[in-house]
Amino acid sequence: MRLRSRKQEKHIIENISDDHDVNLSEVLAENIELTSQMLGHSEDLVIRQFQLNDIKAALMYIDGLINQQTVYIDLLHELMLDSSELKRTNNKAILPAIKANLLSVGSVTEVNTIASMLKALLSGDSILLVEQQISGLALNTKGGESRGIESVTTQEVVRGPKEAFTERVATNVSLIRRRIKDPNLWMKKYCIGEKTQTDVIVTYLNGVANDDIVQELDKRLNDIKIDAILEGGYIEELVQDDTYTPFPTVYNSERPDAISAGILEGKIAIIVDGTPFVLLIPALFVDFLQSSEDYYQRSDIATLLRLLRTLAFFLALLTPSLYIALTIFHQEMVPTTLLISLTAQREGIPFPALVEALLMEVTFELLREAGIRLPSTVGSAISIVGALVLGQAAVDAGIVSATMVIVVSLTAICSFIFPSYNLAISVRILRFGFMFLAASFGLYGIFTGMVFMVLHLNSLRSFGIPYLTPLAPFVWQGQKDVFVRAPLWKKRERPHLISQKNIVKNRTHAPEPPNGGR
Repeated sequence: MRLRSRKQEKHIIENISDDHDVNLSEVLAENIELTSQMLGHSEDLVIRQFQLNDIKAALMYIDGLINQQTVYIDLLHELMLDSSELKRTNNKAILPAIKANLLSVGSVTEVNTIASMLKALLSGDSILLVEQQISGLALNTKGGESRGIESVTTQEVVRGPKEAFTERVATNVSLIRRRIKDPNLWMKKYCIGEKTQTDVIVTYLNGVANDDIVQELDKRLNDIKIDAILEGGYIEELVQDDTYTPFPTVYNSERPDAISAGILEGKIAIIVDGTPFVLLIPALFVDFLQSSEDYYQRSDIATLLRLLRTLAFFLALLTPSLYIALTIFHQEMVPTTLLISLTAQREGIPFPALVEALLMEVTFELLREAGIRLPSTVGSAISIVGALVLGQAAVDAGIVSATMVIVVSLTAICSFIFPSYNLAISVRILRFGFMFLAASFGLYGIFTGMVFMVLHLNSLRSFGIPYLTPLAPFVWQGQKDVFVRAPLWKKRERPHLISQKNIVKNRTHAPEPPNGGR
């Protein structure tokens, strides 16, 4: 049988690189050489050639992507043993016979082209090629080193599950499956990224999720044409409704319980291989002010915590701008005693209130970022001690007033309360805009900024769902889980705009004391 020439092999490689597929050859040596050339003779490509009775065969895999025990014991050990079944099998039926009698791995698929073989090989599968066969077998041997299930690093709770998602998509799928044991939990796999070939799993509860949203997400994912998907943030930016907004319109979490709760509400989860954060759509503004722990504590405790977060949102957003507006334009609104104290503190300060606030806010943002980038053992110490030392030094040097240090500290504390890091970033961005409005127009500027912010929020959509739901449009049933967390027995229905089928989720009635309370 004639081998391909070098010129023909070069032409095949160029065709594959241009997205034109090429069939496998009947010559084993040809397939091995072409695979090695396609991967640049990489050191991690392992090619183990052996005799399958009297037939030449080869097993190829990428070192580091496979489970070594599966390859060595379940594959090579079994394949190298003498098999009487193969002696009675003709050449055309050799692969089905191997698949039926010799392989003990769970998943075995047939590959007929170079491109499909390379895709399986680079995904962690092992490829079995046999002489005089125009197809091969992709054997599921995925494994390799990976991070195990650990505690969450963000969105921590006092009471509730501690385990978090990992970078492996299969592990993340299993964490959701363990919580939702329903056959209607459907999953669809996508492969996005022409170079990275990243696995993306979309999961939702069939019969509960909105079919229109499922179809829209499918369309947006299929429309993505990009070289690489390295993290879920790529998908988030490519599928969200509105890019030009400081507010997040796609929710993300590393907590399996939070994602499972969203799926049960009718939302859709997007699991991206290589990241421990799972996306959830559609996302509403109130979702970013809520925590998983709200449902693990009593309703009165959860309500108090939500009201505190709402108060913290406005304080983190408006405290510096209110201070600027009152000290520059509206001194008459400040009590006389306090005004005298503020005036005395500001005596000798060389900068106006706006510059003073900007200096402190920018300094604190720099300390915050430095604390994140530094090693964990010293990062928190640098951010806390640095803020105290710089604040006190700035006051002693007469650069800023002591009241401004208090204002910035209160703002920083409030910005740490949000369960969602994305919303905290949005508030940090908008805070500077409100500071400039306050310095220019006083309270009128702040009021105007608030009006435009609410109008902008009202115009946002997350996969067609109004961002301020259930506040605007106002949905009475939804008020039981916004600022007030009603008892679970009162929450009988799923969000109406998100899930329009199978609305009822709870048929439990209020508990009653035994014997009528006697």
